[in-house]
Amino acid sequence: MTPDFQTVVVGAGVIGLAIARALVRAGHEVLILEAEDRIGQHTSSRNSGVIHAGLYYPPGSLRARFCVQGREMLYEYCRTRHVPFEKTGKLVVATLPEQIAGLESLMGNARACGVNDLRMVSAQDARAMEPELACVGAVLSPSTGIVDAPALMLSLQGEAEAGGAVLALGSRLQQTESMVDGYRLTVGGTTLTCANLVNAAGHGSWDVARGVASFPADLVPEQHLAKGHWFSLAGKSPFQRLIYPLSDGASLGVHFTRDLGGGSRFGPDLQFLEQQQVAYSFEAESGAFGASISRWWPAVPAERLQADGCGIRPRITRRGSALSDYLILGPQAHGLRGMVHLFGMESPGLTSCLAIADHVVEELKG
Repeated sequence: MTPDFQTVVVGAGVIGLAIARALVRAGHEVLILEAEDRIGQHTSSRNSGVIHAGLYYPPGSLRARFCVQGREMLYEYCRTRHVPFEKTGKLVVATLPEQIAGLESLMGNARACGVNDLRMVSAQDARAMEPELACVGAVLSPSTGIVDAPALMLSLQGEAEAGGAVLALGSRLQQTESMVDGYRLTVGGTTLTCANLVNAAGHGSWDVARGVASFPADLVPEQHLAKGHWFSLAGKSPFQRLIYPLSDGASLGVHFTRDLGGGSRFGPDLQFLEQQQVAYSFEAESGAFGASISRWWPAVPAERLQADGCGIRPRITRRGSALSDYLILGPQAHGLRGMVHLFGMESPGLTSCLAIADHVVEELKG
């Protein structure tokens, strides 16, 4: 039996759209299923919009490899497609003398990942770059930047559709059954068939995997949701570059970023949710944010911090554990032909989307 579609991609966030684009460029006939009424309504549009350089992740990990590859791919894509972006640069700051060793360790880790443009700067040089900054030393990352994430997703969607991909909004995948030559999918009251299935559903990846009757249950990882809040600051931006504290391993810390219009944002914090439900109620206090920011910006006017939304990271690791690597399970991992599942696709997923997409295409070839 000829399937209705060669490949179905579940999820129209930035990674799902990038995968769909890569698949049509590789000659696939693609259907994109998106449960929401619009693309990119969750992790893809509720983040810092940062193009990461690839400083933090264990050398050899998927996060490290995809970030370093994806960063250059994304800059080139934005340049050639006129997607708004800016290579702002970033300072990772130490606020205590004992943190200088952490900066040196960060530089060593980054070099092992293939990031070779970092530079250690003194407190005096850091203040010359950013006069309002307070630190005892910093690492300068020139290749960090920001991107207009909604514009990027619209561009990826446009290229996927130009290549023949079909986007079905408001279409939640409920169940998947294996057939001899592919899969039968239940979507609402409709069934359709496909030869290949790519699960890039973000928060919903766990539900999609559990809905595959033949998928080994023991391969579905733990699911944890970690909320992060953002505050904005009215008025002129206090910094030109992005400002990050030294990471604690579980998150990158409450940092400063700005958007392409010059707006200032601070965040995110890290709050693991007890209930595994995606809900975007705002539950952070500006006082705690102001105290955290004041370590490296003493003049922060905490009373001018305004709630600016939140996002939820789809995590494999639980509270108190170090950040895990991405988990991408292709046919070699689970034995099901033409099926790829992606779990824990949070930061630097935006930066890495094009590299991840190429990897998924190779998984399907294998």
